[in-house]
Amino acid sequence: MTRRSCGALRARDAGSRVELCGWVHRRRDHGGLIFVDLRDRDGLTQVVFDPQHAAFAPAEHLRSEDVLRVCGLVRKRPQGTENAKLGTGEVEVAVEELEILNRSLVPPFQVNVDENADESLRLEYRYLDLRRPRMQRNLTVRHRIIKAMRDFFDERDFLEIETPLLIKGTPEGARDYLVPSRLYPGSFYALPQSPQLLKQICMIAGFGRYMQIARCMRDEDLRSDRQPEFTQLDVEMSFCTQDDVLETMESCIGNVWKRVLDVELAPFPRMTFSDVLERFGTDKPDLRFGLELAVVDDVFAGTEFVVFRSVLESGGAIVALRFPGGAALSRREFDALTEEAKLLGARGMVWVALGVDGIKSSAQRFVEERHAAALAKRLGAERGDAVLLFADDRVAALGVAGKMRVEVARRTGLRRADAFAFCWITDFPYLEIDAETGKPVPAHHPFTEPAPGEWDLIERDPLRMRAQHYDMVLNGYELGSGSIRIHKPELQRRIFEMLGMTAQQIDEQFGFFVRALDYGAPPHGGMALGIDRIAMLACGEESLHEVIAFPKTQTARDLMMDAPAPASEKQLRELQLRPQPRA
Repeated sequence: MTRRSCGALRARDAGSRVELCGWVHRRRDHGGLIFVDLRDRDGLTQVVFDPQHAAFAPAEHLRSEDVLRVCGLVRKRPQGTENAKLGTGEVEVAVEELEILNRSLVPPFQVNVDENADESLRLEYRYLDLRRPRMQRNLTVRHRIIKAMRDFFDERDFLEIETPLLIKGTPEGARDYLVPSRLYPGSFYALPQSPQLLKQICMIAGFGRYMQIARCMRDEDLRSDRQPEFTQLDVEMSFCTQDDVLETMESCIGNVWKRVLDVELAPFPRMTFSDVLERFGTDKPDLRFGLELAVVDDVFAGTEFVVFRSVLESGGAIVALRFPGGAALSRREFDALTEEAKLLGARGMVWVALGVDGIKSSAQRFVEERHAAALAKRLGAERGDAVLLFADDRVAALGVAGKMRVEVARRTGLRRADAFAFCWITDFPYLEIDAETGKPVPAHHPFTEPAPGEWDLIERDPLRMRAQHYDMVLNGYELGSGSIRIHKPELQRRIFEMLGMTAQQIDEQFGFFVRALDYGAPPHGGMALGIDRIAMLACGEESLHEVIAFPKTQTARDLMMDAPAPASEKQLRELQLRPQPRA
């Protein structure tokens, strides 16, 4: 008797005796026989209980999610009863022995279907949710993605080097999770937001090629594509150029997609930050469809339409977006679309319907046939389409138009769920203005090398500086970022000083790192890719919860373990912390 998995049996196994272990997926009574679909991670096998065997009596009381061990004869299913949807669908096991290894309470939601239950319930009973075929499939894909990454870099002589989880806090754009030290009262470790400085130190240490599947933590507000703790592929290389890093990471992802999904990826297009904003209104473009934006200030030069005229006179812009087939929308539907645009940040929206019987517009008096013809030519629009117009500050108008571009694609079915459109975005600004303080801050992090020939802009015009920074984007999601790093200590200090840091602040926050640069740091660069997002998109999911075994809620709680939880008074005393009253 051979133990087999519940997804392994095929017609060639007919006549053999096997042992199967798993969970009751479904139970059915038919014509004096009891049929059970027995499930494990590998799949389902139909097992049959016949009244002539002693196993029949206890089988009458089986319930969903009971845990069984069965032994019996593999046989072909009767003709016409095969299940072509299952790999095991040609056979069944006639049970001769049954052992009920454990009973299950009635689950709070159905485990044997992939219909979504209430998410809070799913997270509270995550051990049941993870039994569902969809979740088992997703986590299997995630495992294979990580394995393919490790294999790829191992074959290219990268070393996986583990970096610590208890480190010194360094400003990286988000709040740190802090861990109080018992041995050093009043002092705290920080959990890493990324291994950024540590992987750079690995280059200074001479390892040359580093990678790590790294766990990272950020105490920030959550979204469907963000968690407080996450996993990333972390890579760093010495003596490299930006092209070296891009080619390596693109090859890695191409290898992953081929090995895990059997999908051959085309070369990733490369676009500059300024170009992609003009064409798509965002630095995270979804390239599964066209609908590129167009700035059409010249089309409405000299217009009497006060909204457009005031925007143009103040230095703003008019941005146009094609809506395929949009001329068929009713005025009420256009009004609803305008309200949608306002929710996305638009001050308003003008629409132009290029109907077969003439031009209609929400600004009818001011949109003439010549305007419509110019818009159609610029956007490649045809009769039957509509054009949506947004007038505002240039950046705001492009941003809203970019969001509406995605909405139009959703409404018109242009986004293919099974398509993977990767791209690279390069030449980012080095600095951006912080919305709260109004001061310039690094757009990414202060360890990035400025673009060649732009160091002198630090004194003359730092906001014009570009960075040797790059993002990988897939289907409108940023998968990760990287850069060529500053490797000379005097230049790193110069960047810190540009950001307003004093010598004392530099020493307190980054002294260990700048000292390391003083001892012969090689030129180096690298990148980090979010494995959670990669797995989410590879599995066709829309939430990270579907590809992480034990995720947190939108309020950063673990409902299964009920964490975070208060510490005991003894623990707090040891840490010399005072308990806080419960809210």
